[in-house]
Amino acid sequence: PHHPSTHGVLRLVTELNGERMVRLMPDIGFLHTGIEKTIESKSYIKALPCTDRTGYASPLHCNMAYSGTVEKILGVEVPPKAQWARVIMLELDRISSHLLAVGSTAMDLGASSPFLWSIRDRERVYDINEFVSGARMMTSYIRPGGLAYDLPQGFDRVVQTYVDYLPDQLDMIANVLINNPIFLDRMQDVGVLLQEDVLPWNVSGPIGRASGVDWDLRRDMPYLVYAQLQFDVPVY
Repeated sequence: PHHPSTHGVLRLVTELNGERMVRLMPDIGFLHTGIEKTIESKSYIKALPCTDRTGYASPLHCNMAYSGTVEKILGVEVPPKAQWARVIMLELDRISSHLLAVGSTAMDLGASSPFLWSIRDRERVYDINEFVSGARMMTSYIRPGGLAYDLPQGFDRVVQTYVDYLPDQLDMIANVLINNPIFLDRMQDVGVLLQEDVLPWNVSGPIGRASGVDWDLRRDMPYLVYAQLQFDVPVY
C-alpha cells in the first residue's frame, strides 16, 4: 500500500499473464482520516476546513457539496452574485482537476512534458485562488450562505486572461498525446468500461461520459445558476 502522504492510497492485487492483466482485486481502506467524526463536534462554519481535505484535486467542489447541504437543511437562499461567483470558481476548480488527471496519466505512461505543461497551467488556477481567497489550494472559499469574501477588483480580467490563454495549451497537450503511438498503445482498448455497465456500477462524471452515457448533473439536475447556462457536454 502507498503511504498516506502520497496520492492514490490503494493497493491493487493483480494476476498477470505476461503483460496482460487477467484478474484484479482492489484492497481499500488504507486512508481513514476520521473527517466525519471530527465534524460532529464542530459548528457548521468550523467544520468547513475539513471538507477541503476530502479531495485535494478539487477542494472547492468539496466545499460546495458541504455548504449546499447545510443551506438545504437551514433553508438558506444564496444571493445571485455569490451563486455566479461559485460557478466560476467551481469551473476553474474542474479545469485544475482535469489538468492533473491528464498530466499525471501521461507521466505514469512515460510522457513527462504533458505533465509539466498541465501542472504549469494548473498553477495559474492556484494563482486565481490565491488572488480571491488568500490561499492557493485549501481555500475554504465557498461557505454556508455564500462566500468567505467578495470577489476582488480585477477578478474578471484575471479570469478572462486565463480563459483566453488555455485553449492553445490544451491543444498542445492533446496533440502530443493523441499522436503518440506509445501513449495510444498503452491506453486504447485497455480497461474499457462498457456503456451497459456504467449505471449498474453507479459510475458518473467524466468516466461515465467517456463510456457514452450522456449524464451531467450541472445540466440534468442543475444547482446554483447552471440552469441559466448553455454548454456542451462532452460524451465519447
